[in-house]
Amino acid sequence: MDLKNIDLNLMMVFRQLLIDRSVTRAADNLGVSQPAVSNALSRLRKLFGNRLFVRTPQGMEPTPFAARLAGPVSNALDLIHIAINQNVAFDPSTSAYGFKIGMTDIGEICFLPPLMEKLLDLAPGVSISTVRNSAVNLNDEMAAGTVDMVIGYLPDMKDGAFQSRLFTQSYVCLLRQGHRLDKAEISLEDFSRADHVSVISLGTGHDQIDMLIDRACPGRIIRLTVPHFVALGYILSSTNMIATVPEYLARRMREPFGLTYVPHPLPHPEIPINIFWHEKYNQDPANKWLRRVLTDMFRE
Repeated sequence: MDLKNIDLNLMMVFRQLLIDRSVTRAADNLGVSQPAVSNALSRLRKLFGNRLFVRTPQGMEPTPFAARLAGPVSNALDLIHIAINQNVAFDPSTSAYGFKIGMTDIGEICFLPPLMEKLLDLAPGVSISTVRNSAVNLNDEMAAGTVDMVIGYLPDMKDGAFQSRLFTQSYVCLLRQGHRLDKAEISLEDFSRADHVSVISLGTGHDQIDMLIDRACPGRIIRLTVPHFVALGYILSSTNMIATVPEYLARRMREPFGLTYVPHPLPHPEIPINIFWHEKYNQDPANKWLRRVLTDMFRE
């Protein structure tokens, strides 16, 4: 097959379909209509003499031929992108770039308010959108450039990602002011006998702390289990339950909800909070700029 017969835009559609496994989502992410993506897929099928994607209950799955094409096509497109953008300066004061950052709800509570305030001064046209760390394959999304960077505690982050430490933190017991455990320190026995709110945060590293607590306190009373940290302030401020949370989050929630926190009675390792980005975008001007802003603001 002669390269002169291949439309580069078709390859962009091919890669987006590999990521999204859906014509509709691919169209949304490419900023084109669904019929345009369907037409491009039809042209690709004719070009390669292969169906490329077949519909399944889990979405559009690549054929073996498409799976073999995936790596080389993605790498080629990335090389072209880097080559034509490597010398492009990033001017935050005039840019309208939209960054996508992977983070948990803890990150949204702790980082976004001061970050957005900072961006109003430095980069009024820049926007931020977030994606849950556990909702996507972060390595693939960063490699494809659909996620610019990730912030958090991610011990399972794979090779191919660069990282920079912001700070380390401990876990504490978060509770309402005036709670019977509102004192300088609490014993492991007091902790075990309390009523707990447990936050299930799979894939973020926080679940490892829960497993440590479960081993040390098999009789712990869990009254409520929730899938995120956002509601804790409302729950703890009006009940006698307690929650194990990162200290950084406890400091943010203390004043707005009339809460307090005490050192955790169970010894545990310090938790590193890092910025992660893909090695292919290490020299990207926009990526470097936002990493520098985050580092200046949050590194301790």
